[in-house]
Amino acid sequence: MHSILVAPSILACDFGRLHSEVDRAQDAGADWLHMDIMDGHFVDNISFGPAFVDAAAQVAKVPLDTHLMVTRPDHYFPRFIQNSRNITIHVEADCDVLATLKAIRQAGISCGLSLRPKTPFESMLPFLPYIDLLLVMTVEPGFGGQPFLTAMLEKVRSAQKARQDQGLDYRIQVDGGVTLQTGALCVESGADTLVAGTSVFRAPDMKSAISQLRNLPRF
Repeated sequence: MHSILVAPSILACDFGRLHSEVDRAQDAGADWLHMDIMDGHFVDNISFGPAFVDAAAQVAKVPLDTHLMVTRPDHYFPRFIQNSRNITIHVEADCDVLATLKAIRQAGISCGLSLRPKTPFESMLPFLPYIDLLLVMTVEPGFGGQPFLTAMLEKVRSAQKARQDQGLDYRIQVDGGVTLQTGALCVESGADTLVAGTSVFRAPDMKSAISQLRNLPRF
């Protein structure tokens, strides 16, 4: 069983104080830092790109977990390799998904695969043996601060069952609307990697917020 990891989402930080916000998150106990890359095409928002990730990496002491919400991750992922420990792409992307996952691994880092709320879990099945992380989006990707979609817990349970049935070892990550309450539901369903944005960056005590998420009771 994987230990629970908490990955604060940089999308929720104060961009004007990026270095101090990265320091604040890792000093509070962040295991990873989650980087949401949006291109304005795959999702209806534009966030930040390689230069911003490079800037965060200047002070980051914990792994950077890069989530490419872009139409062509096969084209863009090489720009994020240098400063990422993991790169996650989407099963719905307009590329050869399997070839892109293999190329990420061949670059020496772990690879993840994500799906949008409306995409059936079955679309992930052909790729499970080739991934290190499976990301279930618990909101429609594009904007932070959205309410948690409880129906997505069934996908978390499906990911956990498939991992067990096939003897695989990928992490199960959730992203979107994760609070102490919704995080508990995710962990109970089989998640072991929690991306949390607003609930940790705007918490009165960030260290306590991260600690409470990490110590949620397991399923």
